[in-house]
Parts: sequence; structure tokens; C-alpha cells
Amino acid sequence: MTKEILESGVYKEMGSVENPSVVYPDYYLNPFHAYDEGNLSWLAAAEAEAATLSIAKRAIPEASTITEANEIVRGNWLNVIEKHHYQYSGNLKIRDILDVGCSVGFSTRCLADKFPSAKLTGLDLSPYFLAVAKYKEKKNPPRTNPFQWIHANGESTGLDSQSFDIVSIAYVFHECPQKATINLVKEAFRLLRPGGTFAVTDNSPKSKKLQELSPVLFTLMKSTEPFLDEYYLLDLEKAVKDAGFVNVQTTLTDPRHVTLTATVPY
Repeated sequence: MTKEILESGVYKEMGSVENPSVVYPDYYLNPFHAYDEGNLSWLAAAEAEAATLSIAKRAIPEASTITEANEIVRGNWLNVIEKHHYQYSGNLKIRDILDVGCSVGFSTRCLADKFPSAKLTGLDLSPYFLAVAKYKEKKNPPRTNPFQWIHANGESTGLDSQSFDIVSIAYVFHECPQKATINLVKEAFRLLRPGGTFAVTDNSPKSKKLQELSPVLFTLMKSTEPFLDEYYLLDLEKAVKDAGFVNVQTTLTDPRHVTLTATVPY
């Protein structure tokens, strides 16, 4: 998968997605996932989808294929979002969805498949990831609602207030310092319409699988995730409530991951 991307015409997409005025926060310039340039490299972008797929296989090792594992992990996550929205949104239609930290668009495509009538916007700080996302989407059959890709900081997107019905952030918070996470939550609250649903899926601090990792594997994981301790020490439910959200719920959606959902009050 990586070779296919690196030997493709993906490089031509950079000019159409990169916003030269973006200022990268200091934490984003740290090495991530054993890449010296963090997410700001073609190699990281080319390997991102393979790494994303492997998340599910580690969570559901008994699955016969990676596809089956992803259907379980992503399916559970999407079902929690759907159930929460229809329970608490007051019949707010799902017209616009924002996928913050969309990486190469895997989560964006999952959201679009689950909510086919919605317009999807994928936002990420890495223009390399967005270039891959755009390249991959061009290879797929055209959608009724084409995706919009935005190169911006999720802490301050510059997008209009109350312009989305769902804001989703998948597997991002464990890569952020607490201050950035709190800013991302506040920005999501600003972007959502009254009755809108906020959804976060990420590592579960209470996961037995994560707690039972061998010391070697845990040390390796921490060495590639510089803000992991800050993520595990943050009371995310409190941060979400402090931002103004209501109906805050946390659900273990697979043995390794938790999904938090919340509503913007009317």
C-alpha cells in the first residue's frame, strides 16, 4: 500500500490542499510514530492507511481478516454516534459532518458510508495526509456529495460557527497535549449547531488489553506517542462538560477503544 502511494501521482495534489498560511503549533512539530518529521512527511502519509487498518486487527485479533476487524471496530463506533444523535438531537437532520484530524480520509469515508446524505469535510494539519486523502478519493467512484478537504488547525479552524451537525475526532487526542485537546473540544462546540453531536473515539484508559501490555511494548508505544501520559491523565468527560456539552456518554466500543458522545444544548 505504501509503495503504491509513493510511486503514484499523489504529489500533484499538494498544491490544491496546502494552505501556506497555516502556522503549526510547537507540539505538532515533535516526532510522532517514529517519524522524525512527525506527520509532515510523504512516508508518514503513505503508511497512514496501513497503520490505521492495523489498529482494528490489534483490537480484534480473533477476526479472520483485517476487513472483518475494521467492520467491527468502525461499525461499533459509527453505531454509537448514530444512536446518540437520534436519541438527543431533537430530530436535527445530519446534513454536514466535520472529521477533525481526518488523516488520509479513512474515517471520513467511513462516516460518509454511514451517513450517505451528508456532506463530509475532512480537516487535518498535515497537507501530506490531505494530498493522499484527495488522491485516494479521486480513484473511487464519484460521490453524490464530494468531500471537501481543509488544511487547518482543529483548535481554530476558521470555519463558520454552527455549521455542522456532527463533529467527529477519531484517534487524535492521544497525540495531543491536554491544552490542545481542550481547545479542540471548545472549537467543536462552536462549530456544532444546537442539537449537534460531538463524537470522540480513542484509546480507552480502562482497556484491559492496554493495561496488560508487556513493559517492552508499553515503553515502545510511549516512545512514539509523546503526549500519551497527558491523554491518560485528562478527565475527558469533564473537559467536554466544561465546554458546554450535555448528554455526555462514554461507551467501550471494542476491547481497546472508547467512544465519547455529547450534545450541544438547544
